[in-house]
Amino acid sequence: MRDLGAGFGYLVQGQRWVGRHGRWFGFGLLPGLITLVLYAAALVGLGYGADDLVDWATPFADDWSSPWLGLLRTTLTVLVFGFGLFLAVITFTAVTLLVGQPFYESLSEEVDRTEGGEVPESGLPLWRELWISARDSVRVLVRVGLYSLLLFALGFVPVLGQTVVPVLGFCVTGYFLAEELTAVALQRRGMVLKDRLTLLRGRRLLTLGFGVPLGLAFLVPFVAVFLMPGAVAGATLLARDLVGPENEDCGDGENGGDGEDASAGVTAVAGVTPGPAAH
Repeated sequence: MRDLGAGFGYLVQGQRWVGRHGRWFGFGLLPGLITLVLYAAALVGLGYGADDLVDWATPFADDWSSPWLGLLRTTLTVLVFGFGLFLAVITFTAVTLLVGQPFYESLSEEVDRTEGGEVPESGLPLWRELWISARDSVRVLVRVGLYSLLLFALGFVPVLGQTVVPVLGFCVTGYFLAEELTAVALQRRGMVLKDRLTLLRGRRLLTLGFGVPLGLAFLVPFVAVFLMPGAVAGATLLARDLVGPENEDCGDGENGGDGEDASAGVTAVAGVTPGPAAH
């Protein structure tokens, strides 16, 4: 259980680090602000266009009498906007990390530099790093989506669905959020997605201690913008602990990361079988 507290400690240390290095805090805010503006514009557009989309998708209801026509289309409009908001929440971190790849790489390297020791570099061109990050983010989001469907189904089980399932959901979310954030530092150390999942599984309580409280905070994207620089810094400190100097070269590079086991993340979450959650 001590690892849970240690994981949360890395989250706090990361926020303190950017607090002591104000220039890097401002530097790390830029990707989140850019992503927030893009998402806000998309949601405003969806808000204005959702009713037209529903009207177009339900021509069979044009001749329905009141109040059934209004009830159907109003309900569907709310669902469409709610689904768009849900997608925004679970993809915000992944998109921010993709947009901010150069920013967060530099921030993570500076954390490594100030903490002493070697500062690993991937040696890959920027376009290749962006491609790897995008590919891995899609793989992680697919996993999260599959577990969300399982948890959604389990949510209908009496008692279990109202108690255990929400806890599992936050564990899954926190685990994969920690994976995405530590990936910034671990990719520079030559670790592919399969290696990273295995590494996090070996210290699951440490990973959850970092990821779960951050996942709860990240449910509010505006809060995520201001916590992101410190989250990247804290994830770098966490990655340094997970890897350790004796394992710096344990990754097999960018190549060979296409065969990771799709179930690796399941057993990594608190030793239980999960079933989004909200990353």
